[in-house]
Formats: sequence, C-alpha cells, structure tokens
Amino acid sequence: MQPLITPLEGERSPWLPGYHVKILDGNCIAASEHRLTVLREVQAGALPGKSLVVYEPTYGVVSDVFPCEDGHAHERAMLGQVLETVQPRDLWIQDRNFCPCAFFCGIETRGAGFITRQHAGLPFAGRTSWRASGRIETGHVAEQWVEVRDAQGQTHLFRRIQVKLDQATRDGDRVRYLLTNLPLYKASAKRVARLYRTRWTLETAFQHLEAYFHSEINTLGYPKAALFGFCLALVADNMLAVVLAALRSVHGQDPIDPDLSLYYVAHEIAQTYQGMMMAIPEEEWRVFSCMAPAEFVATLQMLARQVRLSAYRKSPRGPKKPRLKRAGTTKTPHVSTAKLLREQQTRVMAR
Repeated sequence: MQPLITPLEGERSPWLPGYHVKILDGNCIAASEHRLTVLREVQAGALPGKSLVVYEPTYGVVSDVFPCEDGHAHERAMLGQVLETVQPRDLWIQDRNFCPCAFFCGIETRGAGFITRQHAGLPFAGRTSWRASGRIETGHVAEQWVEVRDAQGQTHLFRRIQVKLDQATRDGDRVRYLLTNLPLYKASAKRVARLYRTRWTLETAFQHLEAYFHSEINTLGYPKAALFGFCLALVADNMLAVVLAALRSVHGQDPIDPDLSLYYVAHEIAQTYQGMMMAIPEEEWRVFSCMAPAEFVATLQMLARQVRLSAYRKSPRGPKKPRLKRAGTTKTPHVSTAKLLREQQTRVMAR
C-alpha cells in the first residue's frame, strides 16, 4: 500500500525526522469456542495462537506480522525473526516485554535506533548521576547514562530516561524507566518520553481491528485458521489506510486524524458492500486492476473530493466518570438481571 500512499502525499508528519518509526507489539488471539474434538472436555479457554505485529505510524499500515500457533509461547521467542528485518535508520518502539539485552543490542548493531521500557530484571551499570530534564504532560523527566553488556561481552552505552508520573499506571507504577540509543542531539529526554507514549497507537489499532473488522472470530479453533483470519483483518486495515491517505491528501491532515470516525467508515463499507456487488457487475471492477499507479492515485483523489466528511465525524463525548466499585462475593458468582430490575422497580414505586 505504500506505493499508493506516498504519491498521494497522504503520510502523517514524521514522528522523528531522519528515522523510520516502527512500533512492535504482541497480539494474543482470544480464546475460541470448544468446537474441536480435543477441546470439548477441556474447561480452560483454548488459545489458538498469537503474533507480533509491526506498525508504521507514518503510513498507518502494518508492515509485518510474525504469527505463532502456540498460544502459550512467550513473545520473546519470536524476537529473532523480528531482528532479521531491522534496517539502518529504523526506530523501534516497544514495551518492556521486548527488553532482552540481545534484542535491543542487536538493533543498535544493525544501525537502527530503539526506545524500550526497561524490564526490572535487566542488568546494567550506571555511569552518570541523574540529570533533571524538565517536565512533560504526565510527569517530571530525568536521564542518566548506563552501560549494558551483551552475551558476547561487548559493552553498550545507552541513555536511561526516568519519568516520575503524576498518576500511577494501571499496574500501580509511579515511575517509568526507558532505554534508548538515540543521540541527545536527535532526541531530548522529553522527546523520548513523548515518543514512547505514542506506542499506544498500535494498541488502539488492535481495538479497531476487533471492533470494526472482527479480527478475532471465536469459532475458528484451528490455529492456522485463527491466525489467517487475523492477518486478513490486517490487510483490510491497510486498505483502509489508503482511503485515509486519499482523504488527507485532499482535505488535509487536521480534519481527518482527530475527527474522522473509523466506526462510521467501516459501517458504511459493510452496509453498502453487498448492494454494490449486486448492482455493479464483476467485470466493471476489473478496470481498477489494470490502472497504472498514477492513474489509480488520481482516481482516489477524485473520489475523496466527493466525500462529505461531516457524515463521518466522531461524536464528542464528555469526560469519563470514575468507575464505581462493585460489590462482589464468592458465594454468589452470578446474579439475575431480571431480578435486580424488579427490585429496582419496587424501590422506585415505594417512593
């Protein structure tokens, strides 16, 4: 899809000029139904597989996926395959699950950059004391230089970024540590901390895949089938990235990325697809397969000019309310919704 997005000039602004940003994250496919014979007498959830996904935010596409049929396999076992794809001037951003020394030292050896959250078990030696670097939206930032030794005994000098958070994370952490090999003149400590926060872009993409493209079909019990279905959803999402690039090339980036509702776009596609397939003969679609890239780009831009963006605008929502604490007990693991509704209605009528 990149040969279409580039001439459309529909790329997003680069996150760090001079680097090709890639976000790495894992996706574990949800438990499937117990349709297979080997699963019918198993009470535990059946995991049909997992994968590592590489997302390129500049283009908005998934550029690589590393599937694994073993749902119990550790994500780190697949990092060797990922390392073979690292190119010079890449910038890899990943969570602490992908913080083994061999992986990020291998990234540096290949001439690429990385930003990773430090795993608590990573051995290192401090070389400088902490130096305050100011404040970002989530807390105060400081940095130091540390030394890491790889399996071959070679030493690597990295920057260690500390972010003292104003609010604790979901895991209760109040301090976050990051490691990077980016030179200081390319990215300050605050820039590195902000870049790591954007890692959630891929988490959001996974949510969109499940909500809009049904990437995890729980009736697919065989690992190959479940992983194939997930990869098809990735392909559909990449095609949607071309649509968004065409809209950005015509209407600009500001009204598309923050305001366009992917839910409404996906709903429009699902709602009209079958009707279009019946109304328009198959041979009428073949013209697109014969188009040269330049002609196809011009066609996409022509169609994008006719899109009424107001019909696909996100619905604004108010601030989130704090979650109420729910009363729970092991004696009654289930409740009757109908019974609770009747009790509520009785209380209202008594008033």
